[in-house]
Amino acid sequence: MSETLTQQPASVEATTAKELDVLDQLMKPEIQKSLTDLVENLPKLTEMVTVLTKAYDLAQTVATDKVLIEDMKNGLGEFVKPIQDKAKGIASAAIEANDRAQKDSSTIGLFGLLKLLKDPQMQKMFRFTQAYLDVMSERQNQR
Repeated sequence: MSETLTQQPASVEATTAKELDVLDQLMKPEIQKSLTDLVENLPKLTEMVTVLTKAYDLAQTVATDKVLIEDMKNGLGEFVKPIQDKAKGIASAAIEANDRAQKDSSTIGLFGLLKLLKDPQMQKMFRFTQAYLDVMSERQNQR
């Protein structure tokens, strides 16, 4: 029975060992310098933590606000829908033009080219091409 009274539980011994380790760590000069630096910078750290806490609270509020999320989703949908419709229109026109070009096996001669040059869509394409090449040339000369 005297043996059981003199023995301490393992958790008490582990706690004491940990406390000694902490005290040993605190005696090291580099740890003391780090603690001094930490204490000197506490006002800055407090300010940073406050800002981060406010940012976190705002993000949490935004992330959990179902009305805001739904409004953002609808707004984004209204913005993307016209772009999506235009892209679909361009893609379908390209597919249809490719199908027509595959079916047509006629050759385009000199007079056919001259006739094409007068087409308003070709003129528009040539003006765009010329303007694009001018812009690219200007940008290359600026370098």
